[in-house]
Amino acid sequence: MTDSSAQFSGTMEVQETHKLDEAALEAYLKVNIEGFEGPLEVRQFKGGQSNPSYFLVTPKQKYVLRKKPPGKLLPSAHAVDREYKVIKALGQTDVPVPKAYTLCEDESIIGTIFYVMEFVDGDVEWDPALPHFTNEQRFAAFNSMNSALAKLHMADYKAIGLEDFGKPTDYLARQINRWTKQYKASETETIEEMNRLMEWLPENIPAGDETSVVHGDFRLDNAIIDRDSKEVIAMLDWELSTLGHPLADFSYHCMTWRLEPELFRGLGGLDLKSLGIPTEEEYVRMYCERTGREGIENWDFYMAYNMFRLSAILQGIMGRVVDGTASSAHAVEMGKKAKPLAKKGWQQVELILNA
Repeated sequence: MTDSSAQFSGTMEVQETHKLDEAALEAYLKVNIEGFEGPLEVRQFKGGQSNPSYFLVTPKQKYVLRKKPPGKLLPSAHAVDREYKVIKALGQTDVPVPKAYTLCEDESIIGTIFYVMEFVDGDVEWDPALPHFTNEQRFAAFNSMNSALAKLHMADYKAIGLEDFGKPTDYLARQINRWTKQYKASETETIEEMNRLMEWLPENIPAGDETSVVHGDFRLDNAIIDRDSKEVIAMLDWELSTLGHPLADFSYHCMTWRLEPELFRGLGGLDLKSLGIPTEEEYVRMYCERTGREGIENWDFYMAYNMFRLSAILQGIMGRVVDGTASSAHAVEMGKKAKPLAKKGWQQVELILNA
């Protein structure tokens, strides 16, 4: 792992606000996970996930527990049961996911619902330039991410029991409407480009609809990389997964190529050839070959949509900074990126308008 990821990587003692009844948990796991044997040691992962994650260590095996955070929550927020459902279903496919062991909906055990999955031992990388990799290793990592997302989008969601995992139509229209409302609810300044995007996007959604399982937030740091092969051995953080449009999901992943490193951990402006990293055009072609497409029309629309979506998410963080519910320096830094991202989003639209 890189030095820049140290604050997010590894484990720590369980924070006071996230302590749980370890004896009750161990008793539950003995009954509900085949082959589970204590004694149990519990640590907390440092990562900034909204759902607290714990490292469970026993003499024979290691596990990961994900739970809802304590306190009063919105009904649909922190849906760890949905995470469990999608990981469990995808375990029947060739999509790289951890093995899902058990979902506990009994809040009396540790205070909230939780699930336990396999601990996949590998690295999480944060810098897409992968500075400590060789060119061959960089290509292996990117090729494997491309393959993992293609496998996800090709999975038969009906056959694996995910037919009710989301609405199968009009994903883009619903997402644009949702994030427009979210943005307006947390608006702290006028961003002209965001106003233009909110007006232009719903009127220019490409014709044709497709449905697959979508991850919703797949990027390098949501993957576990094998230390030897440098390939993706597990896709993580399925909080935003649903049924949706595969090209919306793939283009979100590909924003990395259009964003500069200082804006949002991107590859924009880097000499990719010298690094052994595929160009955006090459990467799209790899995905098309894997998914049986001749190409992708309206690519700049999907890019504009995703920059709009990410800008709305970042504006939500800034809204929480202003109302005092998110005061960390990291939150302020993230919130400030809403405006430049909206500007980048409108630049994608201008590519379309000027074509």
